[in-house]
Amino acid sequence: MISKTTRRYALAAVAGASTLALALTGCSAGGGNNSGDGSSDRALRVWAGSQTPIEANYNPFAPTVLHGALGPIYEPLFFFNKTSDSEPVGLIGESYEYNEDGTQITVKIKDGLKWNDGKPLTAEDVVFSFNYEANNPEGNGLVSAEATDETTAVLTYDSAQYTTEFQRMGSSYILPKHIWSEVDDYMTFTNEEPVGSGAYKVAKTTKESYSLVANPEYRDADDLGVKKVQYIAVDNNQTAQDLLAAGKLDWAGMFIPNPDSVTGNGKVEWINTPQDPTVLYTCSNADLGCTGAQTDVAVRQALNVAIDRNTIKEKAFVGLTGDASPTFALLPRDEKWVADAANKTSPQEADPAEAGKILEAAGYAKGSDGFYAKDGQVVEMSLTSVDGWTDYNDAAKLIAEQAAEAGIKVNASTVQWQEFSDSRQTGQYELIMGGVIGTSVADPFQIYRDWFGGEQVQSTSAVGTEIPSGRWNFSRYSNPVVDQAVTAAVSTNDEAAKKELYGTIQTEIVRDLPYIPLVINATQTFYNAKDYTGWPTEDDLYAFPPSWGAIAAGYVLPKLKPSN
Repeated sequence: MISKTTRRYALAAVAGASTLALALTGCSAGGGNNSGDGSSDRALRVWAGSQTPIEANYNPFAPTVLHGALGPIYEPLFFFNKTSDSEPVGLIGESYEYNEDGTQITVKIKDGLKWNDGKPLTAEDVVFSFNYEANNPEGNGLVSAEATDETTAVLTYDSAQYTTEFQRMGSSYILPKHIWSEVDDYMTFTNEEPVGSGAYKVAKTTKESYSLVANPEYRDADDLGVKKVQYIAVDNNQTAQDLLAAGKLDWAGMFIPNPDSVTGNGKVEWINTPQDPTVLYTCSNADLGCTGAQTDVAVRQALNVAIDRNTIKEKAFVGLTGDASPTFALLPRDEKWVADAANKTSPQEADPAEAGKILEAAGYAKGSDGFYAKDGQVVEMSLTSVDGWTDYNDAAKLIAEQAAEAGIKVNASTVQWQEFSDSRQTGQYELIMGGVIGTSVADPFQIYRDWFGGEQVQSTSAVGTEIPSGRWNFSRYSNPVVDQAVTAAVSTNDEAAKKELYGTIQTEIVRDLPYIPLVINATQTFYNAKDYTGWPTEDDLYAFPPSWGAIAAGYVLPKLKPSN
């Protein structure tokens, strides 16, 4: 939360088994070993959900970007720890200051920075990055970006930008002007030899894995304990779980219902940090080409009350999840932003009778087969989840069973990651089990803007058109009341005014349910605590710990040290 109009942050510098066996042998570009210790001459082995075969794409704006690009290679100006309400930490940036009306941000970057190709990183690169289309979509409000000297950039907007602090300072990737100024189409650029500012650079990319090595030009290169990192391709949780148990993985963010199965080797420890909502994406907007029963708000409302979240929490997520709020405020962290206590959490128990009342009031009638229909069309929807994501797969099956008890037909099936990604990007789906990226500051604004509309509404994509980079409105939701409130919230520094605007947004999205909240996802991280030290722990949760965490992974890796 921003409590002053003018302020300054002085920031601290702070596949098959045989294929996998080959991928994990001699995994570093420098010919390191795979001894069972944390010696500095072997790669730290990571699974971040990469599918096989791996395709080289290190473009931070691409939907299929490899995880190692986001933080370990490319960085924003500052790091925001989404696990706490704390001050941001300088990465490229040293400090930033708002002017009195919040329309201008003066950023100081660290002196003497270099890109991993040895060229200087200056304020001109920062200015280029903020002007770059992928960081500056339509409606972004940027009037000008100017470098007043080599370490100072001044960003001027057409309105106060207090609420967009994280978007500007914590999630806009800084790009080397001498590389990206030559890129004609950033959406198709695969960027196979990325030039970044982070602690690592690409050494080798194969279909089975990709390897990063320490960047000698990194600002704190002498302090890097882990010199090599290997990201491996695994198609499913079970294989990754087996590799953890066998001591073949050092870091993974994944769901394992029986953690003892991987901690028995004396190396692996784990932590659970629920942060991100798991939801049912609904392609909700018929005007933009969505098809299916879920385009009717009454069907979405009925399905919402037909779901038994208590059962899903226990059976699919073994009690490791948190309660989701239909306001998308993270509880208890963001409780003060919930305008109506009745909307604090989604219904935890199923109410098939209430689901029936909602449908009947909307003109549906239950047929002899036990399912509701209207105008000859049965309320029937397909629900997909990614094959191998066992927690999501189990939850989808439970939802199908629970929906049937309320007279709603849901057909659950699994698809490969690429099909999942393509369908949500293009809107060619009915229901999807998926996650929403939780906010990195103690404020739900980021979700309201990125997932529901506001300043980005003009770019809400029709079905068949991909969602632009940096936007997440997969439901194709469009509501002018929400748009106006989100846009107004960008400019306010008054907490009471912001609460009122959030209340308006919450009333609309709780009713419309373009994303049906299920749980706050169990976010388990498994890490090799025997061979490496410096991991985020419950006692020192300095960063969001899973290996797939964008930006945070690039903050964690430089803090790790081999044990011997």
